[in-house]
Amino acid sequence: MSLHLQNGDRIGIVGGGPAGSFAALHLIDKARRAKLDLQITIFEPRDFTLPGPIGCNRCAGLLSSRLTRGLKTLQLSLPDDVVQAEIRGYSVHLGDDVVQITQPDPERHIVSVYRGGGPRMLLGPPTASFDAFLLSQAEQRGALICHQRVRKVTLDQRPVIHTRCQSYEVDFLVLATGVNSHSPLAPEFHYQPPATEVMAQDEFLLPEGWPHDHVGAFFDNLPGLTFGALIPKGRYVNISLLGQGLRLDAVEAFTENLDLPFSKEKGSGSLCGCTPRIAVGMGHNFYGDRWVAVGDAAVTRLYKDGIGSAFHTTRHAMQTAIQHGISRHDFSRGYHPYCRIVNRDNRYGRLLFRMWHITTRSSLMLRGWKKALQAEDELPFQQKVHVRLLWGMLTGDEPYRDLFWLSITPGSILSFLHGITQRPE
Repeated sequence: MSLHLQNGDRIGIVGGGPAGSFAALHLIDKARRAKLDLQITIFEPRDFTLPGPIGCNRCAGLLSSRLTRGLKTLQLSLPDDVVQAEIRGYSVHLGDDVVQITQPDPERHIVSVYRGGGPRMLLGPPTASFDAFLLSQAEQRGALICHQRVRKVTLDQRPVIHTRCQSYEVDFLVLATGVNSHSPLAPEFHYQPPATEVMAQDEFLLPEGWPHDHVGAFFDNLPGLTFGALIPKGRYVNISLLGQGLRLDAVEAFTENLDLPFSKEKGSGSLCGCTPRIAVGMGHNFYGDRWVAVGDAAVTRLYKDGIGSAFHTTRHAMQTAIQHGISRHDFSRGYHPYCRIVNRDNRYGRLLFRMWHITTRSSLMLRGWKKALQAEDELPFQQKVHVRLLWGMLTGDEPYRDLFWLSITPGSILSFLHGITQRPE
């Protein structure tokens, strides 16, 4: 069955976070090049300029260099007030040791942002919101914003979007709801969202003297912890924890175990805690005739660069819609292959994190890795194998597949073995 977008077609995008805004921006850009006039409406009930959960998309808020480069292809430039911090390095905490990993390539810019207006117990005016910026850009370029919650989407000859006030029949539906809200799609869509895991997050005031341009990374400070990150954001610091079976008071236990200063300084307690879900797999039946799911609702990078994944999934999906068509067959040929690539790459990611988990729990292997890392101090970036490996795993800057094969090159293995055989200082 061949279905193609025509002049005057109505596009409904459910969800106005990054995936929804990127879908609109890509669609507007590609439709203009194809000389198509489309009526694009984004359905988003939240006001992303408000502080706290009411205006937030519950995310650590790190933008990878892969994403910042991608923004330029849409002629998007981040306003200075949206950028909370430029990340120049990671401090990797391993027991009593701290390994400093500085930005291996000055051309790669990683920044932290707020998805909403800042922490719930914000001090002073709201912060500038990345999600609000993207949504405003989509609106300025021609998309309409409907500030109503979508209650249900049914499928007749065409998708029908139902809000509390009325129903909208659309020629093409884009599902960009993520995984932290119930899918509004009716059973006839046969959509199944990706598998998820739970994170624990909170915000604190940035303690005096705390580095404003380094992320703290932790791997072994809490039972069941996969990794934890302390991300500076202007006046604040975000704590994000991912793991299996984390306790409800995971952030509190984490700060106590590390003897962190957040709960000790006057007025520096918890400002905005939440437990968002993150996608760790690929959805099933996430496209069909006249509809497609994008971003977390379809597939995303494992643990890292979720906003970058929203950019790239929407780019491939909207390119398919404009250049090939909006039937199930078109998305199967033009969009699904990219999603499979992301899903396959995540398998390498799981393997890398498993290998790293084993390394951090063996004093001998950890010593070998540290020695190999120290031996790279004076080498040019492309030869800093172990620095690239850890930086890529922490930031999502490189495909996991590339990092995995880099980890088992003869040079990488030999430097690691050499580090193991050296006597401890």
